[in-house]
Amino acid sequence: MRIVAGERRGARIAAPRGEQTRPTSDRAREAAYTLIGPVDGAAVLDLFAGSGAMGLEALSRGAGSCVFVESDRGACKVIQDNLAKLRLTGARVVCKDAFLALREERAARRTYDLVLADPPYDVWDSVEARLGEAVEPVLAPDGLLVVETAAKVQPELPLDLVTSRRYGSARITLFTR
Repeated sequence: MRIVAGERRGARIAAPRGEQTRPTSDRAREAAYTLIGPVDGAAVLDLFAGSGAMGLEALSRGAGSCVFVESDRGACKVIQDNLAKLRLTGARVVCKDAFLALREERAARRTYDLVLADPPYDVWDSVEARLGEAVEPVLAPDGLLVVETAAKVQPELPLDLVTSRRYGSARITLFTR
């Protein structure tokens, strides 16, 4: 895997070992950021971060900060190692359940311009019902939620749908408040 664009374009990044994490492909990441547009100075929240590829891409493209949320300790270590290797600043790695982290971010009254959510495909059904309501309080008024699911899944959240596109085995769907 590599960073697709920005300051660290072409840099290789590691992914956690095993089958617990499914990193977003370079092609899907490039397509997602084409849909998202510029992220200069944005505050980013990367939920179910896995390898951190989507958030690392945001930082490389000029995002001001990124909070990576991942429950797997091994994956958190990989994200921290990738951040150190790429010498990216403005990042924080939170190793806990995404919904617990969302409650804490809401309590701290933090908001984000860009929220990335890429839960494991096999748990989407249990995540979908809670995600929109949990993300809305931390999504800035003009913020964007980007959800990656299996290509056959069309996410339905209590937010405004912007677009939904398929890229190979993945679907990228954008929502606003």
